[in-house]
Amino acid sequence: MINTRPNIGDSVDQIPTPSLLIDIPAMDHNFSVISQTYAGKVCKMRQHAKNIKSPVVMQRQIDAGGTLNGVCAAKVAEAEVMVEGGIRDVLVTSEVTSPDKLRRLASLAKIADVKLCIDNQDNLEQISQIASDAGCEIGVLIEVDTSMGRAGVRSPAEGVALARRATDLNGVKFMGVMSHQTVDGWADRETRFTEGRRYIEICLEVKTAIEGSGIPVEMVSSGETFTFDVAPEIEGVTEVEGGTYALMSVTNGYMEDFQIAAKVITTVLDVRDEYGFIDAGVQCLGGPLGVKPSVEGHPDIEFIRMDASESCLRSKGPFPFDPGDKIFLLSAQQDILVNRWDSFVAINEGEVEAVWDIPARGCHH
Repeated sequence: MINTRPNIGDSVDQIPTPSLLIDIPAMDHNFSVISQTYAGKVCKMRQHAKNIKSPVVMQRQIDAGGTLNGVCAAKVAEAEVMVEGGIRDVLVTSEVTSPDKLRRLASLAKIADVKLCIDNQDNLEQISQIASDAGCEIGVLIEVDTSMGRAGVRSPAEGVALARRATDLNGVKFMGVMSHQTVDGWADRETRFTEGRRYIEICLEVKTAIEGSGIPVEMVSSGETFTFDVAPEIEGVTEVEGGTYALMSVTNGYMEDFQIAAKVITTVLDVRDEYGFIDAGVQCLGGPLGVKPSVEGHPDIEFIRMDASESCLRSKGPFPFDPGDKIFLLSAQQDILVNRWDSFVAINEGEVEAVWDIPARGCHH
């Protein structure tokens, strides 16, 4: 990677392919939407590191405004990278049960405001013991299952019981509740608001029950990109865990407020009638369950095969590019795309403005 790293001021045509680009004006537009949406609101954005994996990029949203100066992360390893990158407020949104990872989190809590999600008493007591042994305090939020069918409490009563136990234990501080939800298909605004509010209200029911038992709730972390404008209008929600909006993907194109900022530049290797062959494959483009990228400006071109480092595309007529042409691919699964790369090449008006490392790439262990 060192030998192929582009220089500041290089034109887009000089960038070695394939490379992962960030369109700076598009990204800054997305960050501006957030800063304007949350201006003057109690609810703020807590940007998700799993979608971006770069403290430099995360800090850019914090600097733009609309945030609470913190981020969230899916894993302990991601949280460590964020703190090492200078961000001192991190919420880990997945349950952590491995003693070694909890000890790492406890060490991190000595230098940063670290919070963790829980959904059962055994894990809560495990966290309490490890944090107490380390001489630190870890904030805990109760995860509420609203639509995902995976982790999270299933009833307000479960939430109350966990909150009560958390207030009795050393080494942990009960902070509140959180949830994550999705919406299927190409959702219009009415669907986003209807479904988003319905799911978030499930989380708020747990909050209300906990407060009814006499325990204050400081945080309600419930929302994501598709509810970025829904959650701030719901009383009680204090933060949104948005990630996709920053760089965007074609599958979230119904979120018309945002622009696609992350693109992969590739070179056409060969053309045969309606078929084109490019120098980018699964190793840099792969997504789950066969989700494939799109060609910018050419929705009629489809991927028909993805090999390790090359792909075969097909158009409805003669392939509209020649060998040596550069094409731009738009991701359908942005967080997995980012995890394939060591760095972003940041582009502004057709020139390289910066190269930003992606140090949280691969932090899934």
